[in-house]
Amino acid sequence: MMRSIAEQNAHELGGRLSVLTRQKRDHVKLQDLLEELEGATGAAQGRVLLRIYRLVFPHAFAEEAVLWPVMRKVLPDGHELTLEVEREHQEVNELVTRLEAMDGDDAGRGPLLARLAEVLREDVRDEEDVLLPRLQAALDQARLRGLGLAWEVVRRTAPTRAHPVVARRPPGNAVAALPLSVLDRARDLVDTAVLRGPGRTAPGLRAVSARLSGLAHRVEHLSVMRRGEDPSTRSTEP
Repeated sequence: MMRSIAEQNAHELGGRLSVLTRQKRDHVKLQDLLEELEGATGAAQGRVLLRIYRLVFPHAFAEEAVLWPVMRKVLPDGHELTLEVEREHQEVNELVTRLEAMDGDDAGRGPLLARLAEVLREDVRDEEDVLLPRLQAALDQARLRGLGLAWEVVRRTAPTRAHPVVARRPPGNAVAALPLSVLDRARDLVDTAVLRGPGRTAPGLRAVSARLSGLAHRVEHLSVMRRGEDPSTRSTEP
């Protein structure tokens, strides 16, 4: 039986540059943030959520652009394995989109936040216990380190917000990467400034954030952004 990457040290995973080590490191950070989210309210909750988004969405984007295509090539059941995780990623995108449309005191936020945390933890377990050990068994450590470099490059330049309309597979997600990353990261800066404190500039900054969000929404609805997707990953219509 294959060992979960959660049970392996960095040496066993191929060294600190291995994609498996990098994945595990992000998963540990995510668990810490989810625990922090449980007790957070108001602006503090918003700050934790923003940190979760900036961790989760680039991480998932890099998986979909770099890792899962390799798994579909080297594993006979790679399509089925990655499809399940892509569905989890899609649900996360849809949940966050619904959260961002709600007011801070909306009674429906609690159940959505609980479901978001649940899906994120399920995704980590599926990756650490099933997908990544299978990848580890199929590739040597040199290849894992090469994938780690490619994954890191994509992660550092990937979108940081939910985009449920964009395909979870190339070429759609590859085309979406640059414009959405620029818009998302600009919005991150604006939202971080808003969450630091109310201030007299907060209303204006919120308006800027809304405009950036609206522009990203229009970009992701371009038909080219959906090319390559498996329709079964989409649980709701955009």
